[in-house]
Amino acid sequence: MNIKIQPISNGIGQEIININNISVLELDKEEIINLFKSYGILLFRGFQANAEIFKQFSNSLSTDFINYAGGAFSRRVINGDETILSVNDFNSEIKLHGEMYYQQNIPLMLWFFCANPPLKDGETTVCDGREFFNKLSSSTKELFRKNNLKFTVTMSQKDWQKKYQTDDLNKLEEMCHKNNTHLTVNADQSIMLEYICPAIIPSRCGKYQVFINSLLPTKQLSPKILNFEDGSEIPDEVMSELNEIAEKITTEISWQKGDILMIDNTRILHGRRAFSDNQRDIYIRLCSPAFSF
Repeated sequence: MNIKIQPISNGIGQEIININNISVLELDKEEIINLFKSYGILLFRGFQANAEIFKQFSNSLSTDFINYAGGAFSRRVINGDETILSVNDFNSEIKLHGEMYYQQNIPLMLWFFCANPPLKDGETTVCDGREFFNKLSSSTKELFRKNNLKFTVTMSQKDWQKKYQTDDLNKLEEMCHKNNTHLTVNADQSIMLEYICPAIIPSRCGKYQVFINSLLPTKQLSPKILNFEDGSEIPDEVMSELNEIAEKITTEISWQKGDILMIDNTRILHGRRAFSDNQRDIYIRLCSPAFSF
């Protein structure tokens, strides 16, 4: 026995623990894939991984790595590789969400790596979007079935050029078209973006409904940009219900140096607790699985 496998918590995922000083690169890929398909989230702990091993390991199970063009936050590129990014843009809480669900083309898989843990706090939070859907009241399920979400964002020329990593309007138009996002360009080259999407999606296998989206952090950080498609507000009592469910089913992952976290971004929501020190350094990669579901 080289590893021990146990639940991350009572409700979610599997933790793969090194007990015989092996490399994470020596793990059985088929076993990892089967566990990932079943649970949607795996934590690899005790493998003494560094940034290069993290890159090799994620490369071995993934494809179609993307940069963060169009992403909501500023992210630092690691070791000159635009597919490895630090997530520490600021240190306040980020509520549970699916990654980049404010655009059509999302990364289907996420990898996180703990280059350095915080001195305290700063846990990554996760929950299963299937469980989240099942906890919703019947009236809230019906509300989201009938009403899509609508993101409306305005940006100056300088801001969109930084966010989309281009100063070419034609390239911006192409990116928006691929993401089913309506683009309006103003005379001063500022823009308005409108994107419409559901809050609930079918699972990959089609057997389940999954509550996964960018609703909670958007309402937390930039509340004015998100409403229902018809322009109406999401009721306060619905937001209270969502936040209460999120707290009840959240699992916190307290990082240890070298930890690797593998997430199905079509099922598992993630976020983080606030932290106050500058030690925390967590990397992320955005990609697709190199295996079929």
